Amino acid sequence: MTDYIICYDISHPKRLGRVFRFLKTCAVPLQYSVFLFAGDDRQLDRCLAKAEQFIDAKQDDLRAYPLPARGLKARIGKPALPEGIQWSGLPVAW
Repeated sequence: MTDYIICYDISHPKRLGRVFRFLKTCAVPLQYSVFLFAGDDRQLDRCLAKAEQFIDAKQDDLRAYPLPARGLKARIGKPALPEGIQWSGLPVAW
């Protein structure tokens, strides 16, 4: 399994809401338009293909970037999950 960052820039509020709600079902929201996805290439392709149904390819942008397996993963600021809930796939605070 690989970790990916999925991010988007959606120009229409209705499409934005649909993409956000869908991505919450298969990835962890880190910021307003940034998600952490853990899975293999096939699972990522399936997730992005479903998300593509909600966007306008001429106006919107949806991207996924693989994170290096051995790279530094850390966060600064507000955590993505409420206090007391731990998920080992998310980076720890500095």
